[in-house]
Amino acid sequence: MANLYETMYILRPDLNEEAVDQAIEKYQTLLRDGGAQVLETQHRGKRRLAYEINKHREGIYIQMNYEGDGSQIASLERAMRLSEEVIRYLTIKQEVPKAAPVAAEA
Repeated sequence: MANLYETMYILRPDLNEEAVDQAIEKYQTLLRDGGAQVLETQHRGKRRLAYEINKHREGIYIQMNYEGDGSQIASLERAMRLSEEVIRYLTIKQEVPKAAPVAAEA
């Protein structure tokens, strides 16, 4: 059964555009190879962090929405944890929107 997931991760602010694009492609490929379908990826740009992380005051925010069975998350988060370019990440399972009931016309 496929579930909807969202992973938000923050890259180091000193990466150039090419390195950011390579990181995005790497994580998308990792998900696709695991059998997930990447629905949307948003590059949210460089923003100031709420608090300092590893001596960084800013970070490059990336949001990925994808559909999968959940087995891809462990390998994705392991790759992010071992990567020196990712300073934070968070994955959440999204609720599948339910169809609105159709009101009976009187």
